[in-house]
Amino acid sequence: MPQYKAPVEDMMFLLRDVFRVEDVFAELPEQKDNDLETIGSILEEAGKFCSEVLYPLNAVGDIEGCRLENGVVRTPDGFARAWKTFSEAGWGGLSAPTDYGGQNLPRTVQILVDEMLSASNLSFGLFPGLTRGACEAIEAHATQHLKDTYLPNMISGVWTGAMALTEGNAGSDLGLLKTTAVPRPDGSWTVTGSKIFISSGDHDMAENVIHLVLARIPDAPAGTKGISLFLCPKVLVNDDGSLGARNAISVGALEHKMGIHAQPTCVMNYDGCQGWMVGEPNRGLAAMFTMMNAERLFVGVQGLGVADASGQTALAYARERLQGRVPGRSGTVPIIAHADVRRTLLSMQSFIEAARAMVVHTALEMDREKFHPDAAVRQRAGENVALLTPVIKAALTDFGFEATVAGQQVLGGHGYIREWGQEQYVRDARIAMIYEGTNGIQAQDLVMRKLMLSDGLPVRTYFAQIRQTLADAAADSHAAALAEPLRSALDLLEGVTTRLVSGDLANNDDRNAAAVDYLRLFALVSFGWMWVRMVLACAASGKALPEACVQHKRAAAIFFMQRVLPQATALTQQIGAGAGSIMALADEMF
Repeated sequence: MPQYKAPVEDMMFLLRDVFRVEDVFAELPEQKDNDLETIGSILEEAGKFCSEVLYPLNAVGDIEGCRLENGVVRTPDGFARAWKTFSEAGWGGLSAPTDYGGQNLPRTVQILVDEMLSASNLSFGLFPGLTRGACEAIEAHATQHLKDTYLPNMISGVWTGAMALTEGNAGSDLGLLKTTAVPRPDGSWTVTGSKIFISSGDHDMAENVIHLVLARIPDAPAGTKGISLFLCPKVLVNDDGSLGARNAISVGALEHKMGIHAQPTCVMNYDGCQGWMVGEPNRGLAAMFTMMNAERLFVGVQGLGVADASGQTALAYARERLQGRVPGRSGTVPIIAHADVRRTLLSMQSFIEAARAMVVHTALEMDREKFHPDAAVRQRAGENVALLTPVIKAALTDFGFEATVAGQQVLGGHGYIREWGQEQYVRDARIAMIYEGTNGIQAQDLVMRKLMLSDGLPVRTYFAQIRQTLADAAADSHAAALAEPLRSALDLLEGVTTRLVSGDLANNDDRNAAAVDYLRLFALVSFGWMWVRMVLACAASGKALPEACVQHKRAAAIFFMQRVLPQATALTQQIGAGAGSIMALADEMF
């Protein structure tokens, strides 16, 4: 039956050989002591926890689900014990600041651990992921008193976090929200309203749940310019830090979902509860975006993680399942011998390994943004992260879902039944394309805003980096063979970018019509860039890498260039068609 093994060796290949993270960390004073041996030990221990503790709970959580009993959410059997073990080991505070009990490790390490959590138990992984995002918003925008009161217990896992944005009448258009907040004499606020789709909104795993709630204050401007952010604890905190009375927060219902059954997705009622403003009045959305952007990157990693778990199961099954015959081999063969099964497995692997490399590339930029002593470097890194955030979120979840479906297909009928877990991966992965802003919204963000960031400098710089790698590829025959198809795809991408920014497609309808195809094209070129970098790293490593690893990387890279990247041509044609056929019909003619 299926097992999950954390891909630590592949992660270390990226850190050591492709991105040379020790050299990067040497430029970051707070991270210069994090050597590869230390990072490798952390990843090994995280992988062990995920495979031995969290993975066995994944199917259990899916079958049992969460339940609402007398106003309290109960998580599946074993989840509370796992959370206690997770928190006591300090896993929730890896990248958190030391001032509040965290370990201040690089985001690059954190994001690889996030992949393991997502692969082994996506429902569980959302608890620490949301808590970390809430902590980052509080650290960036709250008063010192709120930081001192809440961050230590949230980082230690004694309390958890949740963000409350969505309302029944206001999905992605937060400007329509109706939740209100009115001031109290003591400086706090009374928050009243109802929110839906609130992940980790309530549970029995921690003593308190800290909600970050968007609401309107009296006389606030209409739309998104009139939204403020409030910290509303499930249980009020006394002046001495102890827990006091229950706040006026209740769970109206649990959502009945397609997947992530062990993650409590709640309808939350804020019935005149007490809250404290985070950040400035009417600037709540900007404060919340600190959390939302972090979560969007985390969601992309979820798509990668679940795809890898599905891929591992598919590969194990393909090696063991005997069926059919092939020329030149006697008797019944494992199905991995069949060309179509190999095509399916390679389509998964060529995405997973390139996506992991892209995640590490982005995480290193996040570390530069946070830790580099040069303000100019921090600004450039932040712009690069902003450019890549919608790509990571949307592309990794789109391709990740496609990979889980492919993994299910490898198992045939066994992929459709519960025992092998593939049908759960398909159901779980589907949500990542929807929450934290649907992938269509991410694509619009990329085309309508991020391409124009700083007058287009980040995207031009990004393309220039790919051009430099193409030039470097001439030094290795294997990499050079990959360069030409990638160069052609990059030419197409740069061409449509110019048309969307300042050419014949630079109008709202054409940009919106092009957005999803453009983001996919951008991602395909990015994956190709990662493959050339990985193959170059194989050449530079000499004999340090096992020969099987080198052969695998080269073969997967060729497969990607020949069998996946050619999508770039069709996508370019679709983008160039503009919005005409999409907008031709009147609404009532659909």
